[in-house]
Amino acid sequence: MTIDIEGFTAVYSGKVRDLYIPTDAVSIDDADTLLVVASDRVSAYDHVLEPGIPGKGELLTTLSLWWFEQLSGIPNHLVGLQADVPAEVAGRAMLVKPLDMFPVECVVRGYLSGSGWLEYQKTQSVCGVTLPAGLVNGDRLPEPIYTPAFKAELGEHDENITFERTIELVGFEVATRLRDLSLEIYRRASDIAEARGVILADTKFEFGADRISGEITLADEVLTSDSSRYWDASAYAAGDRLASFDKQIVRNWLSANWNTTDPNAGPPPELPTEIVERTAARYRELLTRLTT
Repeated sequence: MTIDIEGFTAVYSGKVRDLYIPTDAVSIDDADTLLVVASDRVSAYDHVLEPGIPGKGELLTTLSLWWFEQLSGIPNHLVGLQADVPAEVAGRAMLVKPLDMFPVECVVRGYLSGSGWLEYQKTQSVCGVTLPAGLVNGDRLPEPIYTPAFKAELGEHDENITFERTIELVGFEVATRLRDLSLEIYRRASDIAEARGVILADTKFEFGADRISGEITLADEVLTSDSSRYWDASAYAAGDRLASFDKQIVRNWLSANWNTTDPNAGPPPELPTEIVERTAARYRELLTRLTT
């Protein structure tokens, strides 16, 4: 799924993003710079779907770079001049420094939705965090909560875990710092989005340790339509609580036209043109709402 890029060698291809190292590096371990390329691929229920969403890679990269600018004081993995991104992937790639990544998806929820809502109905809690009784799908939580997940191997599903489990994985100090940073970034981003008529319902972050200083550093994409659940504030106030700016359109169509829970259901069906176009329009609308 990767393309040839002069001066770089592809070393990894994920569901959505591809990773390259400079041609003079042997591996990620001795590379001083990485090139992260966002494709137009779209994934749902742990499957890469066909066709992709035209322009999606550039939209997500533009949004990530914008958010990194807003989050002053939060160390991030960007290096050098982003204008130096190779022409072959201009607009949809980031030059970053390699980090020692933590095996934790740092999820913050300000609203009850998605897998959190499903878990709440069974246990009245999410990832070990007890919540008030009587909440319904889409409710705003009294305070944002940190609900981490263990990062699964490619093709497998991330596993929701408790904060205590993250301590076992990365140690108390790192686990605490990951939680506190995640909550701080969520609150800052939520305020910025709210001022633009957008609700940041939940999001997930990835962090790694700087290989020289050990500083915990924000990595990967940040606060994009793929890593976050954004809602239209005016629609939410009018009662349409789940009017989403992310790929929920794709998820909804797939749920109605394919058995998402049966491992023997075969490959997912091809997305109709209408679903692709509507999803692309929502991605573009979010970028415009937030950045202009």
